Amino acid sequence: MNRPNPNKVFPNPNLPRLCFIKNVVKNPRIIIGDYTYYDDVDGADQFEKHVTHFYDFIGDKLIIGKFCAIAKGVEFVMNGANHRMDCATTYPFYIMGGDWGSAIAPVKEELPLKGDTIIGNDVWIGQNVTIMPGVHIGDGAIIGTNSVVAKDIPPYAIAVGNPCRVVRKRFDEELIDILLKLRWWDKSIVEIEKLMPILSCSDLEKVKEELKTRL
Repeated sequence: MNRPNPNKVFPNPNLPRLCFIKNVVKNPRIIIGDYTYYDDVDGADQFEKHVTHFYDFIGDKLIIGKFCAIAKGVEFVMNGANHRMDCATTYPFYIMGGDWGSAIAPVKEELPLKGDTIIGNDVWIGQNVTIMPGVHIGDGAIIGTNSVVAKDIPPYAIAVGNPCRVVRKRFDEELIDILLKLRWWDKSIVEIEKLMPILSCSDLEKVKEELKTRL
């Protein structure tokens, strides 16, 4: 069978902007699942440039699941962007060098770190979205264009705006529960191919009944 190769950088020669991200990132703290792609006219293989303030001494990770669709201009702001807010100033004198190095530098435990940034599976992130440090976006969520995501987004939610907020769930709770139990993205590619007709069907009642038999 002529299926897309998850280990190829550009899987479709007719779409040269579309890149399977896991095959281009070099930083071991960026962990990407199979078939997750990025699309950018400026060079999809430059994804790492959109992960900012990502410092080794902090050690946070960016973890993105499988089968995610990430549009151009998406920025992942990591924990290195956070400044201390428990002092009289937020200005980091201590990193400027020279005599300013005498300013009191915080230890890692004093920094306002928010942990790893985790994007679930089958997540669609629209153009020019900014994702702030430590955010968790659940499986199947959709993030609208130009949103700024500063808080966690639950699975199968549609969220938009600045600050990003949930406007509705994609499906009823029963179907969401079925999809979260099914975890189709973790199945073998052969099993996923068998599921593709029902996963791409817009008759949600039919989808629900069919998927119940697969649990």
